[in-house]
Amino acid sequence: MTVKTLDELINEGVDGRYVLVRSDLNVPLEDGRVTDNGRIRASIPTIQRLVGHGAKVMVMAHLGRPKGKPDEKYSLRPAADELNELAPFSVEFASDTVGEDAKRLAGSLAAGSVLVLENVRFDPRETSKDDAERQAFARELAALTGGNGAYVDDAFGAVHRRHASVYDIAEILPAYQGDLVKEEVQVLTRLTQDPAKPYVVVLGGSKVSDKLAVIENLMTRADSLLIGGGMVFTFLAAQGHKVGASLLEQDQIETVKGYLDRAAEVGCEFVLPTDIVVADRFAADAEHEVVPADAMESGRFGDKGIGLDIGPDSGAAFAERIRGGETVFWNGPMGVFEFPAFAEGTRAVAQALKDSGGLTVVGGGDSAAAVRRLGFADRDFGHISTGGGASLEYLEGKDLPGLTVLDR
Repeated sequence: MTVKTLDELINEGVDGRYVLVRSDLNVPLEDGRVTDNGRIRASIPTIQRLVGHGAKVMVMAHLGRPKGKPDEKYSLRPAADELNELAPFSVEFASDTVGEDAKRLAGSLAAGSVLVLENVRFDPRETSKDDAERQAFARELAALTGGNGAYVDDAFGAVHRRHASVYDIAEILPAYQGDLVKEEVQVLTRLTQDPAKPYVVVLGGSKVSDKLAVIENLMTRADSLLIGGGMVFTFLAAQGHKVGASLLEQDQIETVKGYLDRAAEVGCEFVLPTDIVVADRFAADAEHEVVPADAMESGRFGDKGIGLDIGPDSGAAFAERIRGGETVFWNGPMGVFEFPAFAEGTRAVAQALKDSGGLTVVGGGDSAAAVRRLGFADRDFGHISTGGGASLEYLEGKDLPGLTVLDR
């Protein structure tokens, strides 16, 4: 069995036909406005292709975790408004998902038009552990398409979820892979199957426990693993260093020691920071100083100091490694990039990826938000993934339900 693509659906004909598209509109909001529209922009090409061939497009998506009931702060309306603003097509919005408004607007949807349904997670059946409940919701979604509908999965950020609008709907309607999902899979496959060498992996973020499986899988493929962010303090502790009041996962120290011990035998080098920016508290205006990574409590804050970024020497060393890579994958900021004083490590990594001549992949989530916040453009990188958790699970070697269901 093989995956059917968007090209195949269009070749079969979509003029006047309903197509349910699962997009990823799970974007950050502030005061009811979208603060990072990267995922919305990434969703446009697939929708545009369908619109251009006369399809009646209905977009399904989620935003946040609204606990299975309507919650205005998780409404998709701001995302739909942003889509309408950015896209060359007009967008209508249904105030419910499979209710009266959705049915009314779907029934009057013209060929070449787009309707965004309200947050699928407002219905508890979307994420239910009960197969029958999810399937019932999927059937109601499918019913909006009449008797000749199709389903396109273009939400890579959700393919690791066995949810009704991702998995069960693909067992009811003829299912196809959207162009965004296709591109994500192609790029991530290059990171796991015979990547060009040297292969440099940069990992940050707050917790090492979130990255254990990806470290396990990639350390046998990568030439070097550069470690920053909050997770670095567990690595420093595993080397026997004190880390003050910095974020530390005591229960992961032995696991990290095992990785450090195994690194040489699998041909992978762990590269840790040599200096750390330490602050007196977690705040944008905190007092701070640069101290050696192996003597973090030697500074003026002593054992009360909190590491909030890698230092300038580390940023330069990481950048040199990155620029020398033929394949570079980055997931997780190097520090608290939301605070300007602690964003320089992340900026150094982003700039090095921009300067690199190899394949550079930014692994979604906070990394994608960071590069945009720091003023970098999407085109500065080979690929910015739209799926943080999904990207990591793919690189861990896991089967992702939203992908496996398309392969039939």
